Amino acid sequence: MPLVSHLLEFRRRLFISAGAIIALSVGGFFVADWVWAQLQAPLLIVAEEQGRTAEVAYTYLTEAFDTRLQIAFTVGLVASSPVWLYQIWAFFMPALHKNEKRFALGFVLTAVPLFLAGCFVGWLVLPNMVDLLVRFAAEGAATLLQAKVYLDFSLKLLIAVGIAFVMPVFLVLLNFADVISAKQILKSWRIAVVVISAFAAFATPAADVVSMVLLIIPMVALYLVSAGIAWLSDKRKAKRNAEFLGTATA
Repeated sequence: MPLVSHLLEFRRRLFISAGAIIALSVGGFFVADWVWAQLQAPLLIVAEEQGRTAEVAYTYLTEAFDTRLQIAFTVGLVASSPVWLYQIWAFFMPALHKNEKRFALGFVLTAVPLFLAGCFVGWLVLPNMVDLLVRFAAEGAATLLQAKVYLDFSLKLLIAVGIAFVMPVFLVLLNFADVISAKQILKSWRIAVVVISAFAAFATPAADVVSMVLLIIPMVALYLVSAGIAWLSDKRKAKRNAEFLGTATA
């Protein structure tokens, strides 16, 4: 395909993804109150355990509405993940051979549960982070958090971890498209561990070692799994090329 055709195809996939996100965000608007209550639950639990006032506060007139819209969009983004993850796969699909398409589709289908699993891990980490950060306040001091700030903190953590869990899928796709080899993936394991550790340190407080480890272990494991799948793919490609050369020589 010429470059213009690739750009048109990319635009079409982008519009489909955006449409799905917007449509499901409308539904997310009606469950925003429940989601917001769940996000505030760790803060309320910490307040009860530490015997202090810890709650969110709205500091400007439209903040309540703004937070509701942000939650609705995030719900739409998560709920529409099967659509936009499929669109990403479909955009790369023409570069793959028939057998590789089946293998890629099977693995990309795991991107949805991986994304949701990442969001769930972020959810498990959130209470530990809230508990640790609130404890830095002086004893007996009230912790009043701006609603928009607390919401940004919570949602960015969930989405960032969810996306991080999906990254191995893209490594495999690049391998199937002959952009990167399994040898290159394995050779870069030190860099990958450093990047993963840096991401975990950025996403969690420096003093919260437990939360950091909870993020690092599954992300490193997924990186190694993607390298293993890429190795099997490279081995199959090498065997196919050898058979082709043998046939051509004969």
